[in-house]
Amino acid sequence: MDDRQPRAFWPPLAAGIGLGLALMGMFLFTGHGLGAVGFFTRLAVWLSDVAAPAWAEANGYFGANLGKGHPLDAWISWEIAGVAIGALVGSLTTRRFRVKIERGPRIGVSARLGLALAGGMLTGFGAPLARGCTSGLGLSGGATLAVAAFVFLIAFFAAGLLVSRLTWRLWQ
Repeated sequence: MDDRQPRAFWPPLAAGIGLGLALMGMFLFTGHGLGAVGFFTRLAVWLSDVAAPAWAEANGYFGANLGKGHPLDAWISWEIAGVAIGALVGSLTTRRFRVKIERGPRIGVSARLGLALAGGMLTGFGAPLARGCTSGLGLSGGATLAVAAFVFLIAFFAAGLLVSRLTWRLWQ
């Protein structure tokens, strides 16, 4: 039996300061803010070009993004690797690392995974339409006081509140 108890999360103020410092470091050292969707776009374009080059070139979205090179040549790929490593180190040092599927008592594992997949697909579709993800458009745009960032964040939180209200009974 595992008698280790997980430690508390970071205090929100400390986490916010850490995130702000990471964002400032990204601006200073790379000339870019934080972001994630660009990595997944580059990876999908590169994989489609490797698997089916004629299709990738004919595809309106992928064709416009061809020729940007291998995904590992981009700064954003290394940012994503750092996020994954940082999350692993953080979860291990606070003894919070667990392999499990979070769900409510009235929802099964397959339904939870289906909802997570649907949400991820909607996010993957919506982020390019919004011209960025929550970290790229919301955090980095907000740090530069871009109006679009604040419009996006208001819409993002409003949609999150609405969907959580609509799905609340699934989790309880």
